[in-house]
Amino acid sequence: MSGRRCTVASLLARLHIARVLRARGAGRGRSAGSLLPDSVLVALRREGMDPVVGQGREHGAEPVTKVAGWFGVTIWLVTGREEVKAVLGGPDAFSSDFSRLVEGAGVDAGRHPGGLGFSDPPEHTRLRRLLTPEFTGRRLGRLAPVIDEIIEARLDAMADEPGPVDLVRSFALPVPALTICELLGVPHASRPEFQELSVAHFDASDGPDGLLGATSAAMAQLTEWVRQQRASPGDGLLGMLVREHGDEVEDRELAGLADGVLTGGLETTASTLALGSLVLLRNPALCRLVRDGEIPVDGLVEELLRHLSVVQVAFPRFARRDVVVSGVRIAKGDVVLCSLSAANRAGPPGPGTTEFDPTRRAASHLAFGHGIHRCVGAELARMQLRAAFSALVRRFPAARLAIEPDEIDFRELSIVYGVRSLPVFLS
Repeated sequence: MSGRRCTVASLLARLHIARVLRARGAGRGRSAGSLLPDSVLVALRREGMDPVVGQGREHGAEPVTKVAGWFGVTIWLVTGREEVKAVLGGPDAFSSDFSRLVEGAGVDAGRHPGGLGFSDPPEHTRLRRLLTPEFTGRRLGRLAPVIDEIIEARLDAMADEPGPVDLVRSFALPVPALTICELLGVPHASRPEFQELSVAHFDASDGPDGLLGATSAAMAQLTEWVRQQRASPGDGLLGMLVREHGDEVEDRELAGLADGVLTGGLETTASTLALGSLVLLRNPALCRLVRDGEIPVDGLVEELLRHLSVVQVAFPRFARRDVVVSGVRIAKGDVVLCSLSAANRAGPPGPGTTEFDPTRRAASHLAFGHGIHRCVGAELARMQLRAAFSALVRRFPAARLAIEPDEIDFRELSIVYGVRSLPVFLS
C-alpha cells in the first residue's frame, strides 16, 4: 500500500485503535492509513489549494456529518465554522487527553507524547501557563533580528545555487527550523538531528506503531537536551523554563513542551511558506503590489493563513459525554475530527470566502485552531511569514516556476498540506 495514504495514520494513531489495527492486520507491510474508510480520508483531500469537503453551504455540505463507524468507533467530521469553534472551544464536552484517546488500546504509557496538544485542564492550564510568557510579543521581539539574519542567509545561499532552486529545501524548511532552534536553544551541533526529529513526526509509513516509535525517539532526545539545560541553562526557551520554573516541571514535561513547539511550529510554517510562495509565483502582479507596499504584508499573511489552512484537521477530540452540535447528537466516546481548512472557507469573514483575496478586510480565522488549544506559537509563525515573504519578493522580483503548474508535487492525504518540492528560477 502507498506510504502516502498512510500519512492519515498520524491523525488516528493516538486514538484507541492501535490494538485493533494490530489485530486486524495492519502490521508489517500494511498501511494503517489504507485501512481507513474513504469517508474519513476525504477530509485530507484537496484539489490544488482547495479542500474537497465543506466548501460552504452552497455546496450542500452539512456542518456535522457521521463519516464512519469503524471497528466500533464512531467518527464525526465537523466542517462548519461555528460548529468547529463549538467543538474546539468546549473542553468540558470534548477531551484532547492522550490517555483518554488510547484507553484500552494497549499503548505503553511511556509513549505518551506529552505537551499541550494532548492534555486537558487542569494539566493543560498548568503547562500553558509556563509556556505562554515566552511567546508574548515582548519576548519574541528578541528573535526578530535573528529571523531576519536567517532569512537573508538563506536568500544569499539560494542566489549562489546553480540552476533551479527548490524553495522547499532551500528556504521554506530551513527558515522555521533554524528559528525554532534559536528559540529553544538547541546546540548548533545538534541542529541537523533536530530537523530529522521533526520530519519523523510526519512519517507514517510504518503505521501507528512507527509514529509512536518516532515520537518516543524524539522525546528521548529532547529529554536529554532538557537534562543538559538543567546542568547549564542557556538563553533559549528551555533554559528560561529551567531557570524560572525548574522546580515546577519535570524533565519529561519540559521535553513534551519542546516537542510541541517542534511539531507545531516547523512543518506548519514551512508548508505555509512554500504554498504562500507558490501563490505569489503564480501571480506576478500580486508580487509587485506586495513589494511596493500597496498590499500590506500583514494582510497578505492573514489571508494566506486563512485560505491555505495547511493544518487540515485539528487534533482529534473525544466526546466526554453525549453532546449536541448543530442539532446532531454525538455520543459519549465518539471521535470528532474538525476540518480547519473547510471551516475557514465555510463562513465569515464574508462573501466569497472560497476565493483568495489579499485585500480582504482582516478578520479572524481558524488556521491556528481555537479555544484553549489555539497554537501558542501563532505570533512567532506570523513574524517569520511576514519577514520571509517581504524579503523573497524584494530579493527575487523576477522569480518564476521552473515547472508547469500541473507538475507541482502536492502532498496527498496529509494532515499538514503542502508541496514536496517547488523548483523555481530566481531570475
